[in-house]
Amino acid sequence: MSLAPTSPRPPRDVLLGASGRLARGRRAGRRRFLRLLRTASVVAALAALLVWLTSSDARIAAPPRISVVVRLPRVAVAGPATAASLTPALPWPKTGQSAVDVPAVGFSAQSGPERPVPVASMTKVMTAYVVLHDHPLSLGAQGPSVTMSVADASQFGLDTVTDQANVVLKAGEVLTEYQMLEGLLVHSANDLAYALACWDAGSLPAFVAKMNATAASLGMRATHFADASGFSASSVSTASDLLKVAAAAMTDPVFAQIVSMSAVSLPLAGVVASYTPLVGTTGVVGIKSGFTSAAGGGDLLAYRTSVDGHSVLSLAAVTSQEGWTVLEVAGKEALALARAASAGVQVETMAQKGAVVAQVVAGRRAVDVTTASPAQLLALPGDRVRQLVRIRAPRGAAKKGTRLGTATFVLGGQDVSVPVRLAARVP
Repeated sequence: MSLAPTSPRPPRDVLLGASGRLARGRRAGRRRFLRLLRTASVVAALAALLVWLTSSDARIAAPPRISVVVRLPRVAVAGPATAASLTPALPWPKTGQSAVDVPAVGFSAQSGPERPVPVASMTKVMTAYVVLHDHPLSLGAQGPSVTMSVADASQFGLDTVTDQANVVLKAGEVLTEYQMLEGLLVHSANDLAYALACWDAGSLPAFVAKMNATAASLGMRATHFADASGFSASSVSTASDLLKVAAAAMTDPVFAQIVSMSAVSLPLAGVVASYTPLVGTTGVVGIKSGFTSAAGGGDLLAYRTSVDGHSVLSLAAVTSQEGWTVLEVAGKEALALARAASAGVQVETMAQKGAVVAQVVAGRRAVDVTTASPAQLLALPGDRVRQLVRIRAPRGAAKKGTRLGTATFVLGGQDVSVPVRLAARVP
């Protein structure tokens, strides 16, 4: 049995007929029309955007660059006198060397050319400064306890027979560091200078080496120490050099506290008075006198007064004074110098509240940066004040009153900073 051959399937177009072909063509046409319409719409939109961007109504721009411009005026203190004119007018002693210093305003002056001379017990200021550097104390603390050795007691005996200032010391006696410094600075005890030196450095020569190294670090170029007490005529310095260690020592609250005392009480010695004659009188807050036959009379004096509610410390040093009451003579000369130097100090306003110190520039707009409070400094007429502005520019929009940094005013030992803020909004 044979099968008849199968006929091939006719094309779709043949099956649909003429009407089917016509419907398919219409659908394809609509799809092409819609594609063309969408393309035309996109082209038209882009063309309109291009026209707008190139017209005067376009408002698209990059964010403005924000920067800071400092606008600090130079500050000079006005007044009838200047620091330079004040120097020759000071009441310099007729004999010896003298110098004066007002640390806060950076003023210092000396009577004339200087040469190293014996400075007697003013040496003990360096002794105390080195001890406190190596064994610092806080206010109210007594510090380590130190047992007096046989050598310490022997030094007391030697000082007694050689007419050196001393306090009673016995082997085995226990004194605190603070008590030893009291006896050293107030009653000028040479035996305690020796005891402190050996306790600190192990031996007197080792301690003296520390003293001279410290003097060099403070810029005391005309100074050389041979002992810790100043009894040796080989311990020499100048008036202006002595003020350098005095200014450094007075920044230590414990040192400043001790030298302001007119008397102290020690375990065996009892109450002992200060050899610095004017301590305790109005304004005199220290520091140290000194006398030997080689040195004559000398005085390192600290004087504190108030100017418009601001405390002012003046330091004066005199050497090689003479007279029957030589320490009183030296003290009065030093006090006259300190008073005269501080009399020229005044309080100056470096910047009022709201003073413009900089501007923040954002595009074409500049916004002032102003001080949030006034800034005041102690100054002498003619002083130049160093000014620093530290500002961080805002990264974007910032409100009025935003703190951006500080304005700092520097003169001598003073450093006064006030906050600075935006005076208006930064867009």
